Amino acid sequence: MDIQRFKSRLRASRALLPFVMALVAAPALAQRDPGDFPAAAVSFLGQEMPQMEVAVNERDGDYFRDATTRMLDFSDSWGFKSSENPALPAACTEPVSDFLVVGMCRVMTTADACEPGLVARFDSNLQKCRQLAGKR
Repeated sequence: MDIQRFKSRLRASRALLPFVMALVAAPALAQRDPGDFPAAAVSFLGQEMPQMEVAVNERDGDYFRDATTRMLDFSDSWGFKSSENPALPAACTEPVSDFLVVGMCRVMTTADACEPGLVARFDSNLQKCRQLAGKR
């Protein structure tokens, strides 16, 4: 994938992600116990982040497209970022929605979506989510 196309996808995915996630929430699946979400989010990120590390090292932009689909499927299964399941803790929803941008920003450090503090906020929320997962 060429660098200009990758930059374009990064901008588009960051701008559209909240809107798309709100549209794909499934009401029938929103009845899941919000208390189970931290463990599910930590498990999801635990599977994705090693794959993302490889993609970052190899500058593999295709990983991010496929991972976005997996992230949307995961969030859909929880009624994530919608009024269907508002009790999901932000300390876990935010790292799920931000991990791809954090990874893309490691490839494209000057992209508009790579705002200062993004990585620190991601790391902090992921740690909080892991703590919540450990309490259940």
